[in-house]
Formats: sequence, C-alpha cells, structure tokens
Amino acid sequence: MLMLAGIVVLHITTIILLLVATIDNAWWITDSISTDLWGKWVLTKSEWHYTNLINYPDEYLQTVQATSVLACIFATLALFVFVAQLFTLPKGQRFTFTGILQLIACLCIMIAASIYTAEFHTSESEGGYGHSYVLAWISFVLTFLLAITYLVLRKKSE
Repeated sequence: MLMLAGIVVLHITTIILLLVATIDNAWWITDSISTDLWGKWVLTKSEWHYTNLINYPDEYLQTVQATSVLACIFATLALFVFVAQLFTLPKGQRFTFTGILQLIACLCIMIAASIYTAEFHTSESEGGYGHSYVLAWISFVLTFLLAITYLVLRKKSE
C-alpha cells in the first residue's frame, strides 16, 4: 500500500513539474529577457512587458507547444487510468495501458525539449536555459521511470 501511495505522489509531482515547465516563463533567460513557449517578457525601465515570439520558426515553435501540452494531458490521463485500474484490473495483471500512456507523455516532453534545444537560441551568446527548461528534462526522467514502473508493476493478490 505504501508503494502505491509513493507511486501516486511521484506521478502527481511529475504532472505538477510538467505543468510548471509548460506554463512558466523561464525556458530562456537573460538579464532583461525571459522567454517561455508562448511569449517573451522584456524588462524595460524596471517593468516587464509581454511581447510575441518573433524570429522563432513557427513549425518548430508549434511543435514544442503541442508536445508540451500533450505531455501534460497524457500524464494526467495516465494517473486517472492507473486509479481506475486499481479497482477494475484482475489480480496478477500488469498496468500496461497506464505504462503506455506514461511512455507517450515521456516521449512528448522529450520531443519538446529536444526541438527547443536544437532549434532555438543556438546562436545567442548571452543568456541561458531557465528553470522551466530544466524542469522539462527532469519531468522526462520521472515520466520514463514511471512508465517503466507501470509496465513492470503487477496487481498483487492479498
């Protein structure tokens, strides 16, 4: 029972990290700019002003946005399927469907972070990746570990 509670807590933590990585405005930061997947915040005269993302290839940006949102959706769906399978799955069965959904979420966030790494800010010498970018990669690792856990986990008979 304690193991299942730990898995649920880890899964909820992963969903929160995915949501923060997708929503928060710190994928690329400098002293005066903070960029996320949706726009750019520019510091002028001690005030932050929101602007649209300019000079970002639309096809790559939309891919990163879509796969980040899909990762959040699949991870949340996997949690609901896991809870449902706890009550409906016969004893001795594996949580295969939950593991597959979690693996899809893992692949989505990997695609988003990889494309962002390869296509954006490659020629900029000033600035660096922010905490949202780091959270996306941490979420990738956690979703992968959860996917493997769900694929291996069996419902034990008591």
